[in-house]
Amino acid sequence: MIKESSVGKRIRSYRERLDMSIYDLSQKCGIDEKVINSIEKGEVLPALGVLTKISRALGQRLGTFMDDQFKPDPIITRAADLEAGKVAGEGVNTLGYSSHSLAIGKPDRHMDPFRIEFAADGVDELSSHEGEELIICLAGEVELTYGVDTFVLKPGDTAYYNSVVKHSLKALGGKPASIYGIVYMPF
Repeated sequence: MIKESSVGKRIRSYRERLDMSIYDLSQKCGIDEKVINSIEKGEVLPALGVLTKISRALGQRLGTFMDDQFKPDPIITRAADLEAGKVAGEGVNTLGYSSHSLAIGKPDRHMDPFRIEFAADGVDELSSHEGEELIICLAGEVELTYGVDTFVLKPGDTAYYNSVVKHSLKALGGKPASIYGIVYMPF
């Protein structure tokens, strides 16, 4: 399993390789310097939208900051391991959702699949980044805000959209919810 601090260490390493200050990275990705500093120190695990913006600003794919192992194809993630929390790349962020990478160990991937669990009282935060996303609602109800529109996804519903439009997701009805989310970013 990836430790929270390894994400921050990798970000700092790539930033330093590019001879960028935290200020420079902040300006390039639009994330506050204090947030980047907290991530690099391992005090905060970034939300996927934040990590996406940082990875793009550093010229890397999202998985660069999450992978710490290689596995031969196919990458299999067992449902029992997801339920038991034994999946690498797992972490809970300040927005109240946990993400579980479903592609850890595949360094040559072009998309990043996740299982995401939303807390009943999580907050949503609009984000945008290059690429596209596919969301598949598994359990509960999820509210998708996409630009100025809002949609409710129920189990079995899907949403596919351009990620450059500001968007957010959160659980509805005071109950937790879960989705599969697949993020594709052109490189």
